[in-house]
Amino acid sequence: MQVVRETNIFFVRKLKESARQIAWVISGLMTPLLYILLFSPLLKNITHPAMNTAQVLEMFVPGILVLLAFSSGTGTGWTMVFDLKSGIIERLRVTPASRFAMLMGGVLKDVVAFLIPATIVLVISSLFGYEVHLVGILLQLLLLSIITMMFSAWSGSLGLIFQDVGGVAAVITSLQLPLTLLAGILLPISFGPKWLQVLAHINPLYYGVEASKKLAEGSIVNQSVFVGFIVIVVITIITLIWSTRVYNKAIA
Repeated sequence: MQVVRETNIFFVRKLKESARQIAWVISGLMTPLLYILLFSPLLKNITHPAMNTAQVLEMFVPGILVLLAFSSGTGTGWTMVFDLKSGIIERLRVTPASRFAMLMGGVLKDVVAFLIPATIVLVISSLFGYEVHLVGILLQLLLLSIITMMFSAWSGSLGLIFQDVGGVAAVITSLQLPLTLLAGILLPISFGPKWLQVLAHINPLYYGVEASKKLAEGSIVNQSVFVGFIVIVVITIITLIWSTRVYNKAIA
């Protein structure tokens, strides 16, 4: 299909751009690793003094992978503003290529940008005793890749709408903390009061984190996994449809 070929062209172009910016890849990897090395040891006494490192990682790593998926996707907004300022988007206006292909090329690049550090995080965590359930981990990475797609399409569209780094940063940073904290990324939501647990259920990332934790345990046939996939897939489809319309309008 024509759209598949065009998507591949834009995907390869974006990969080559990322390969020339290796510092950003290293920077993106450092955050989850620092959380694991410096923050997760604090959880041993907060949760239960008798918990060993492996048990703490089983609770903590799935949330960190969701945080990595979020950050891998939301960086697209800044890239889009740069493309606008440098004239790349202006040159794309005259091409007959599908705007959906342009969108998906960048989105798929972000999925790769997530999978590489996510795999490294899992390997390093396993050295500290984190138990890897192969099928569960593969499904977990699939779910988190979809989350990356959702945030990549969303942030890229924000870049086209605001056409300014300040506007994109204001939206993303203002939503990052409530979305990630209410998802139970750093600490389980069950530790919080009842009102916080109720509030968490309106956050789509909460369902992604809960599903991610179950899959990391190797629990595949589980209600949390089913609900997590349904919620994330539906919201991602809606986001992609909206983003395609934004691309069609902005790159007309």
